[in-house]
Amino acid sequence: MTRTTVTVAIPVPGPRVRWAALGLAAGLLVAMIAGPALAPHAILAADPTATKPEHTISVSGTGRVMISPDIADLRLGVSITAKTVKDARAANATAMTAVIAGLKKLGIADRDIQTTILSLQPVYDYSSNSSRPRLTGYSLSNAIAVTIRDLDKVGDAIDGALAAGATTMDGVTFRVEDQAAAEKRAREAAMAEAKSKAQTLASAAGISLGTVASISETVAPIPYPVYYGAMAGVAADKAAATPVQPGTNEVSVTVAVVYVIG
Repeated sequence: MTRTTVTVAIPVPGPRVRWAALGLAAGLLVAMIAGPALAPHAILAADPTATKPEHTISVSGTGRVMISPDIADLRLGVSITAKTVKDARAANATAMTAVIAGLKKLGIADRDIQTTILSLQPVYDYSSNSSRPRLTGYSLSNAIAVTIRDLDKVGDAIDGALAAGATTMDGVTFRVEDQAAAEKRAREAAMAEAKSKAQTLASAAGISLGTVASISETVAPIPYPVYYGAMAGVAADKAAATPVQPGTNEVSVTVAVVYVIG
């Protein structure tokens, strides 16, 4: 048997290829080692809003000032029922014209007389046993609001309006036209009371009272209305005039104050 010899030639990379492979391996090794160190990290920063909370005392104070009213608001009207709209309108117009004329004779200006209600409603009779009510007429109502700036004329205005034909009177309210000065005094009194409360609390707790952190207020004027209700059929021709007492009004201011404490 003849021996056969096979020769295989394996190419050996040149110097450049060997250096390139070596450089690539070295680069991968460096990347694996330095990768974690080069990765982005979360930065923990201090929260600028997380400041130390302030210690406070919250108190309230109320200031009250009694004042004499100088204006009266009178609400009255005429309500007439007639068989037809024409008759109801004519009778109501006659009566209300007389009422307004009487008010003007007392020196009440046009700007102080304002119409507030003017309505027309049908009137039905439901007493019959039929399924449909029976129309019996129409009711026309006309109401006005009157501002009286001379309180001595309030009684005369009421008596004159009733004598002229007014059939309803909803009430009289007394108020002060300009209560800014009274509110100022009430506000000062309210703040003084609130500060006194805060100082007492701070002293009892053994702490010092600091600056004011916040203030809020509520103004509450309290009028005292005099209600008459419906006055149809009231005799206004009696010798005695209608007595009216304006009394006094209270202006109230309440403040809520927050103080910083040490």
